[in-house]
Amino acid sequence: MNARHAETLESVALPLLAMGGALLLFGAFVWFGGKSPVDAWTLLFKGAFGDWFSWQNSLQRAAPLMLTALCVAVPARAGLVVIGGEGALVLGGLACATLPSVITPPANAFGSALLLLAAGAAGAGWIALVGVLRQRRGVNETISSLLLAYIAIALFKHLVEGPLRDPASLNKPSTRPIADALLIGGIGGSDIHWGLAFGIVACIALGLWLFQTPSGFATRVVGGNLRAALLVGLPGTRLIVIACAIGGACAGLAGGIEVLAVHTSANAALIAGLGYSGILVSFVARHNPWVVMPVAVLFGGFGAAGSLLQRRMDLPDASVLVLQGFAFLLILASEALRGKLFVVRATPAAAPVVVPASAQVST
Repeated sequence: MNARHAETLESVALPLLAMGGALLLFGAFVWFGGKSPVDAWTLLFKGAFGDWFSWQNSLQRAAPLMLTALCVAVPARAGLVVIGGEGALVLGGLACATLPSVITPPANAFGSALLLLAAGAAGAGWIALVGVLRQRRGVNETISSLLLAYIAIALFKHLVEGPLRDPASLNKPSTRPIADALLIGGIGGSDIHWGLAFGIVACIALGLWLFQTPSGFATRVVGGNLRAALLVGLPGTRLIVIACAIGGACAGLAGGIEVLAVHTSANAALIAGLGYSGILVSFVARHNPWVVMPVAVLFGGFGAAGSLLQRRMDLPDASVLVLQGFAFLLILASEALRGKLFVVRATPAAAPVVVPASAQVST
């Protein structure tokens, strides 16, 4: 087995082993609570993919996870660990919800596109700031993105509960509701909104960009070795900021979709941890936009199954977060096995070519 095949197998085997270990630990967690692990595992997958209703819930939850995972995956390809997608998501949702108060968008698909464009721009600007701070001031992007997420959430709460609050929202502060003509409906009359299509298109497009275009290759070179990239003349700072802006635009778009397809206004329900769940999805997918899609569906299914665990086994709805926590810990721990799981056979060196003396040409 050569090194390339070993790396490919490890990229598949390590996440699978981590997820299997997470399910086993979750079963032990349920068993310590006096419940049957087998019943928990059965209900977990039944609630996620047992019937068409479960599939609709899973795919609906997967849509924002794809986009928030891209907020981690794209900067990661440029060498940054950005974990502040939650801030970009809430600001994107806020920009989407407040744009009709600034301008009057047309009551059609073009108007909806304008709102989503505003959401993406808000998220792009917020996460691009992380790249600027990293390159211009040397601020660690993991810390800055996390702190900026807290700032974004505080700003969101202040505006929604203060200057932008709809007077008609009494018990649940929110912005003014979006006009019905601007909302995003379901696909084919189902509960799966068109945000899923946005997520799939974004994953496919960014995968093609990263792996099939010169600029995507340059971004991956910067992520592999910034100093070497600068030595060969690549604009490292610009590529890093662009990668952060693209990731932030995806998270902001997720917030806009949640407003137009689920909540119809910006309120505290947007702060649901989707940005943080996207971190896990991206790491399980090894920051590959194409792999993000099935992983997001899997974790969207786990989130949808929480209510079934609560009804059938009297477990808290949030117990699936324990499963996600186990998965994240094991994914990080599995990095210690990278390069050690499969044996790589050394390629025998080619034997030197001996030229007979009679065949040598004198000079």
